[in-house]
Amino acid sequence: MPCWSFQLEVRGHPPFHVFLFVIEEPVEASMDHQCKHCRYVGWGHHMVCIKKYHFILPSKNMAAAYLNFQGNEGEDAGMLSNLMQLQGHAMHGVFHSNGFGHLLCVNGVETGSDLTGHQIMDFWDRLCSGLQARKVSLYDISRKKGMELRLLHVVAYSQSWFGHWGYKFGRGSFGVTQPMYQKAIEAMRGMPLCLLLNHLGHLNPDIPLIFTRYQTLSDHFLATLGDLFHFLLDLKSRLPKENCNFGSYNPGILVETNCRWSAKRVEMATRVIVESLKRAESRWVSRQEVRDVARSYVGDTGLLDFVLKSLGNHIVGKYLVRRSLNPVTKVLEYCLEDISNVFPEQDLVLGNSKTKTRYKISVAQLMKDVRILYKLILHDQKPATSSGIFSGISVASRIILDTKYFVKECCRDQVSSTKPGLDLEGKLKLYCTVILRDSENPNGGRNNSAMQPYECVTIKNNATFDELKLEVQRNFRELYWGLRSFVIESIVNVNATGTDLVCGFVEVGRRIVFEGSNSERGIVYGQIYENGMVNCVVECACGADEDDGERMVSCDICEVWQHTRCARIPNNEEIPHIFLCNRCEQEIVHLSSLP
Repeated sequence: MPCWSFQLEVRGHPPFHVFLFVIEEPVEASMDHQCKHCRYVGWGHHMVCIKKYHFILPSKNMAAAYLNFQGNEGEDAGMLSNLMQLQGHAMHGVFHSNGFGHLLCVNGVETGSDLTGHQIMDFWDRLCSGLQARKVSLYDISRKKGMELRLLHVVAYSQSWFGHWGYKFGRGSFGVTQPMYQKAIEAMRGMPLCLLLNHLGHLNPDIPLIFTRYQTLSDHFLATLGDLFHFLLDLKSRLPKENCNFGSYNPGILVETNCRWSAKRVEMATRVIVESLKRAESRWVSRQEVRDVARSYVGDTGLLDFVLKSLGNHIVGKYLVRRSLNPVTKVLEYCLEDISNVFPEQDLVLGNSKTKTRYKISVAQLMKDVRILYKLILHDQKPATSSGIFSGISVASRIILDTKYFVKECCRDQVSSTKPGLDLEGKLKLYCTVILRDSENPNGGRNNSAMQPYECVTIKNNATFDELKLEVQRNFRELYWGLRSFVIESIVNVNATGTDLVCGFVEVGRRIVFEGSNSERGIVYGQIYENGMVNCVVECACGADEDDGERMVSCDICEVWQHTRCARIPNNEEIPHIFLCNRCEQEIVHLSSLP
């Protein structure tokens, strides 16, 4: 296998170097011609490409071993060829020669790499753009401190961690579809925190304390589960990396120097508003109602409006003044929450504009709180929290976790965005694809109705359709292993003769489909597609009808495959030697006994 190595400089203080290894893998040298990643993500109808290319940023140990053996050409080639089979690389991606690729692994600082996950992804993204990749898939099982990132980041940002680089829903496992995935995200992110706190406060006293701790640090009211996790992860990115970090909150209203009211008048208005909210006894009160009560004591409505605007989600004395927009009436509402038991060590002075209390919050404490919330709310729910509102969270969480395949459309399909026309050199660019006819089929029918991805073919502006056929034929022969002897026989969607000029015949926006067969005999057509010899039937209770890469078991009678999870076989148990699906079991039960 041809191999190349490149030394790249990583910008930093100081800069350092890493190796990039590129390995060309011809299909003849591959241990498995079919690509399981294509099959699982839904590209199984693609034909097997003649070549694929591996791009590897090795681990530090592998890079050091390469430097020790560098210079011996034979050893270099052998070592680089073995790289494809090793695990633990900082990055490993593969591209098929038709422009479709897979990101196989990313390992950042937590696994001992000198590169962060963001640096690796930024480099991979530039690599995909530079190579003009079409679509790239990945299998997201990334974890951090025991938390599944695809669940944590979806709740916080409505997308996975890889969504920052444009990766979106590709294919769900266990029958999960894109509409199911989107509804699960909306349900999870929109879960009201007030309902969760009422339930969880009785089970774990840390939950109300955690919520109040971060509500005091937030400039906005945290109304939903999505708001809370979004703020937590954003706060983590803003905290310094030292051991002792501080977030700050305001124990009252800090009067600015250019404020037209004195600190004494602001303090008086604050006391009046807080006292009026106390009489509401922890219920939500509209802004107008609070303002009307306060006007009995403070005649300056401008001062009242200023204080009401400034008080939202701030601490005054031992109270947190909450402010929220009523989703039904669209009216601002206020409520008081006693937090004296949350920060008993803090001396919170009512309305003292010269005092600014600082609350010590470290990254370690923040991540500890995130893990508690993640475990109790999102993931490891106990039976006591699996009913009522939590049953919806459990279902939504399962759907999100069952979505592991994500796809990025790196370069938008030029077929739909580019109109056929002459380029600067006076050549014509067309987008063509082929359908393979099975010449060994007695009926001469098409072997596979799915067309291959369109390819950009460049021809002279005075080329005929015969010349176009030869160019397309050459192009697809060089690209796909199963089309090595492909011969075009007809054009499917254009009625033209071989001597007609392409430039004057093909209208703007037209795509051309060719049909042909292989002249070489004995080709097993099931082996030239990424799906391989698809001779198994998948029929699972979850709705899956194709192999999605999850562990499966087949019935020993009907030979239909289903997920072991759906068949209630735990992952830590071996698949039984004899397995019968429910349907076959029921049929056996109802069989009449033998005489």
